[in-house]
Amino acid sequence: MVAVLGASGFTGGELVRLLDGHPALEVTYLGGSGSVGQRLGEIHPQLEGLPEAALPIAPLDPDDIAASADLVFSALPNGASGSLLPRVVGGGCRAIDLAGDFRLPAGDYPTWYGFEHPAPAWLDRAAYGLPELFAAEIAEADLVASAGCFATAAIVACSPPLRTGRAEPGAIRIDGKTGLSGAGRAASEATSFASAQDSVRPYRFPLHQHTPEIERGIARATGLDVSVLFVPHLVPAVRGVVTTCYLTLAEGETTESLTECLAAAYEGEPFVRVLSPGDMVDAKRTRGSNVLELQAVADPRTGTAVVVAAIDNLVKGAAGQAIQNANLMLGFPQDTGLPVVGVWP
Repeated sequence: MVAVLGASGFTGGELVRLLDGHPALEVTYLGGSGSVGQRLGEIHPQLEGLPEAALPIAPLDPDDIAASADLVFSALPNGASGSLLPRVVGGGCRAIDLAGDFRLPAGDYPTWYGFEHPAPAWLDRAAYGLPELFAAEIAEADLVASAGCFATAAIVACSPPLRTGRAEPGAIRIDGKTGLSGAGRAASEATSFASAQDSVRPYRFPLHQHTPEIERGIARATGLDVSVLFVPHLVPAVRGVVTTCYLTLAEGETTESLTECLAAAYEGEPFVRVLSPGDMVDAKRTRGSNVLELQAVADPRTGTAVVVAAIDNLVKGAAGQAIQNANLMLGFPQDTGLPVVGVWP
């Protein structure tokens, strides 16, 4: 039995859509705040016809949640799950948080998220939910902090060249592009059609909350201390994330050796697609799937290793990755119930 909290948002709706096709997980509880009492189908008409569409949104009561589910997905806004999920897990559930409430050390939250963490003792208890790099820890955890969309793409891209010495540790520059759904469902001037159409704009720089998450994730995966300069941009698309990562190229490395490094690192991973030299990633190819596309280019003239990653921010960057984490926690194959084929056009 599964609970989805924050079911009225884009990610919550995507969770329900994907979970409906999972052979072993049944959604029995939907939680929220502003939409309490509404049927899910009223909020997400695209889900009408699914049995979950008839479920009402219930209040976020930790005792009711723990009594109604064995596994909880929390797609609540940043800051909402930090005090709620410890009570839910304490009630006997396992939980996956899709927000940022369990991704960083307690001292980082005032700077990067703007609040003091309400349950700092739980931060070390949470496994970091990036399955391609931390599957063993995720499988044993009762609380998982599912990785953020930009962080997923950047950490998966940067870690193998750094870990194998094909790129030098030190400063890393990352350019990120994301579609409008990454900002959530709530309306704002910045995400209105009039503002976003024909526009590409940087935002929340230099204090975007994924910056320390990327640094911490790379450090965990490689054992190296790195410094990341991350500049995200909003582009006029609904879905998709592309991160272009610039690292210092080690002497003698080539596009072919970087590509071989990525292919070896993710051999057997069901959702990582490493492209051949000369092929370019395309976020649109990943739309609707849990796939992460990777490409690598060596530029000896400037001494730069460029690794580019593309994902669907609502699937591999959020709902799909959370289900991938759940599969690990429950002992299922990672790809159970998850799409590997994108939607085109």
